[in-house]
Amino acid sequence: MIPILREADTDRAKIFAREDPVDSVAEPVRAILADVKANGDAALKKYTQEFDGVEISTVEVGAGALEEGFRAADPTLVDILYRAAERIAAFHQHQVRNSFLVNDEEGILMGQKVVPLARVGLYVPGGTAAYPSSVLMNAIPAKLAGVKELCMVTPPGKDGKIPPNILAAARVCGVDRVFRVGGAQAVAALAYGTESVPKVDKIVGPGNQFVAEAKKQVFGQVGIDMVAGPSEILVIADGACNPQIVAADLLSQAEHDKNASAVLVTDSEDLALAVQGAIEEQLPKLKRQEIARASIDRNGKIIVAQSLDTAVDIANEIAPEHLEVCVDQPFDYLDRIRNAGSIFLGRNCPEALGDYFAGPNHTLPTSGTARFSSPLSVDDFVKKMQYTYYTKPALEKAQFSVSTFAKKEGLTGHARSVDIRFDPKVAEGTK
Repeated sequence: MIPILREADTDRAKIFAREDPVDSVAEPVRAILADVKANGDAALKKYTQEFDGVEISTVEVGAGALEEGFRAADPTLVDILYRAAERIAAFHQHQVRNSFLVNDEEGILMGQKVVPLARVGLYVPGGTAAYPSSVLMNAIPAKLAGVKELCMVTPPGKDGKIPPNILAAARVCGVDRVFRVGGAQAVAALAYGTESVPKVDKIVGPGNQFVAEAKKQVFGQVGIDMVAGPSEILVIADGACNPQIVAADLLSQAEHDKNASAVLVTDSEDLALAVQGAIEEQLPKLKRQEIARASIDRNGKIIVAQSLDTAVDIANEIAPEHLEVCVDQPFDYLDRIRNAGSIFLGRNCPEALGDYFAGPNHTLPTSGTARFSSPLSVDDFVKKMQYTYYTKPALEKAQFSVSTFAKKEGLTGHARSVDIRFDPKVAEGTK
């Protein structure tokens, strides 16, 4: 049963505690990365048979198989995928950046070029569940950014094929190439390249602890979006909330993963007790009840705060991936919320709305990293280059400042690179 902690008489360390992650998988992941780097497709096929229980003859899914998968997908879902894609694209279009040029001093031009990444790898989880929503949330901002080639990797099913709904999402979003490989070996293939899988500039998308560790280890060789941990939800709710609805929202994240975290912070003792009972009532009705039960028992908690204001303070300290503010006037609290991946305001905005359809991205910082990082966005798929141009008269105006600054730092070579341009002895040979 989910425990109830009372802010007034509970050790604050317990209130803010997060369950330690599973034992480190750093060493086995390191071995997999090295194997794929050395042996390419052969290693990918070996690990696909070992971990996924299926033998594959080819790593890449051809255009014909992609089209076949699209046609085999649930037509109702395909229609929803298109509608969701429109909403996601409309939201992320506002994030598109433009290059700029500054020319407010005579003889000086400065600017920034925004350049899309050439090739990006998208990891889509498989295993206990397949998530076409992850395809939408990662591929759409990449395409809006102008990424030239988007390569998707995802584990195959026992039949050696990728689930049709995943292929349908890939087609809706314009994914360029699809590969039936998952796990740390897929991350290695994207980072180093193999005979079939091209090397990419950046890897995005969530995965299990092996995928997260692999992304961490290849960072520097390629870029990554983030190292994602288990899913999290924190619900701030007042006493007027329906406990059955609050319980359902908490369980919506608990069913993701046994290590997921579901937290309620409320100023109502009565609501806390009612939600505790509602969770026990609803758990047996879930298809993934075993996973949800483990999550609730391991990481779930209900915190009775002294007020809604202190509830917001607790939320800021925890910095959850998803934050629901289930009160009548949620915008009264919005300015005070500093740390959260994505915020859901009001009594009619369940987190699941954001997972699938609302428009904002669902690839979010976890494990408290919302204190310093942001949701996936178009910015993750571009790089910025800056440039500077000075005429000689403009440089002459800056000569003393630059040269003096360099000398104060003890870098006389820096100073000389400016001063030499105005040395009469070398001027004759300088245009």
